[in-house]
Amino acid sequence: MPLLKDGKLTDDPFVYVDGDAEIPADRAIIVPLARWKSDRDALRGRSAGLGVRLKSDESPAEIADDLDSLAVVALDFPVFKDGRSYSSARLLRERYGYQGEVRAVGDVGLEQLHFMQRAGFDAFEIDSDDPEKDWQTAQGDVSIWYQPTGDGRPTVAQQRKS
Repeated sequence: MPLLKDGKLTDDPFVYVDGDAEIPADRAIIVPLARWKSDRDALRGRSAGLGVRLKSDESPAEIADDLDSLAVVALDFPVFKDGRSYSSARLLRERYGYQGEVRAVGDVGLEQLHFMQRAGFDAFEIDSDDPEKDWQTAQGDVSIWYQPTGDGRPTVAQQRKS
């Protein structure tokens, strides 16, 4: 799946390691939360990059104490109508102060990119023939905001006051 970061296609240095699969010694990896919980101490000692994938029903609170060890938190969108990972991204950024990569994975569509970015995502696995063009299209879709987020863009109400 292509990885889009900062509006550009980029090589993904991370590989997903599912379940009890063997962990490559010299590759950056992303593991499911269950694997993180069971092998946490061994995984923290790795020299290669490390990430955790959270399902939409798994809370970022479960990894909050370990965020300093994680280069990536991948948040899953199992279906278009399940938006719980938006809340997880905001919690990671705003409550826990996470500065690493927050990656959207799963059912990630063009019409979601802009809103995902406002919620705190900065990398996207998107199934598209031209992800960079889709990114540019998404960036031009909305120019005013009614709800505040941590991205610093003023809302309509804030603009009216100034």
